[in-house]
Amino acid sequence: MELIEIVYLDNAATARMTDVAFNAMLPYLTDGYGNPSAIYSVGRDAKHALENSRRLIANSINAQPEEIYFTSGGTESDNWAIKSAVELNISKGSHIITSPIEHPAVLNTLKHLEKRGCAVTYLSVDKYGQISLDELSRSIRNDTILITVMTANNEIGTILPISEVGAIAKEKGILFHTDAVQAVGHIHIDVAALNADMLSLSSHKLGGAKGVGALYAKNGLRLTPLLHGGGQERAGRSGTENVAGIVSFAAALDNVLPRLPLINLSKRRDKLIHEILKIPRSHLTGDPVNRLPGIASFVFEAVEGESMLLLLDQLGICASSGSACSSGSLDPSHVLLATGLSHEAAHGSLRLSLSEETTDDDINYVIEKLPEVVAKLRQMSPLWHE
Repeated sequence: MELIEIVYLDNAATARMTDVAFNAMLPYLTDGYGNPSAIYSVGRDAKHALENSRRLIANSINAQPEEIYFTSGGTESDNWAIKSAVELNISKGSHIITSPIEHPAVLNTLKHLEKRGCAVTYLSVDKYGQISLDELSRSIRNDTILITVMTANNEIGTILPISEVGAIAKEKGILFHTDAVQAVGHIHIDVAALNADMLSLSSHKLGGAKGVGALYAKNGLRLTPLLHGGGQERAGRSGTENVAGIVSFAAALDNVLPRLPLINLSKRRDKLIHEILKIPRSHLTGDPVNRLPGIASFVFEAVEGESMLLLLDQLGICASSGSACSSGSLDPSHVLLATGLSHEAAHGSLRLSLSEETTDDDINYVIEKLPEVVAKLRQMSPLWHE
């Protein structure tokens, strides 16, 4: 098989901006440059585009427009939700419940709060990355003020029982936040069905611009600002809105949702899983059933993840590893360690994340080349020979 110039299978890191999103945002990078806070016509046009985008995004998750606040991305949305919950409930308590497989935007925010006196319970997860609802219920205390559990994991693709978590939180009168950055635009999201009080979204995971996100906050929930300034976003999030980026966000989401039932990523994902697991001593990570349609994740014994990525890159294949090499850390993935894998096994991880643009030729090329890469690395590995 001939070399394919680029096979991009790292869509969980970022997706290519769709043509729909690009074309929608382009006018607001040129003629529609107005500040949406201005009262003259150019500003009013920008304001109209902003509010129309808010309405489209709200409709996509069964929310009201006034429940959507625009941010710079999922990290800011997570920070804002968690820190607001603490500030709003400081008189009640400071205990928070979460999972150990959350995105660093959640975990590092919680570490910051722990240094300032908050108590955090980290639920255990099984080998699939699933939490126990019984353990969650047992972990609730009189001073519990927030439960934050992600909708779906960004590394292993496991979809968690979020509606059940939300129902438990609702029954106990505890705020519930979910990081849905990896899920929105890929599976159906309904904030009412999820019993969510707050939910984080991000644009670039679904084909919109980078640097744009949103936080859903249920009506009646008063957020405390992270940023102080001109009072944009109904005094919740100061700073002139990124109108072009927000328009791209809404356009990408509005374009993909009606077609979700027709975008059959699961078929190609399952072919990848079936064929890659033929490699000796390879293992699927994440829930084999309740997983995002576009994520296939593995560990390969006696293989180092970063080396695997470099060899795949030479073959034109873009992927990612659970090892946090992009941040300069040699530590294995906290997600894989939480599921019970050893440090050695977790270092040999590979995530392949598909998009609507992924073709059968892309899948076949990876299926052909990956066994060669694994075999080459094992030839050089003392662990394999042992």
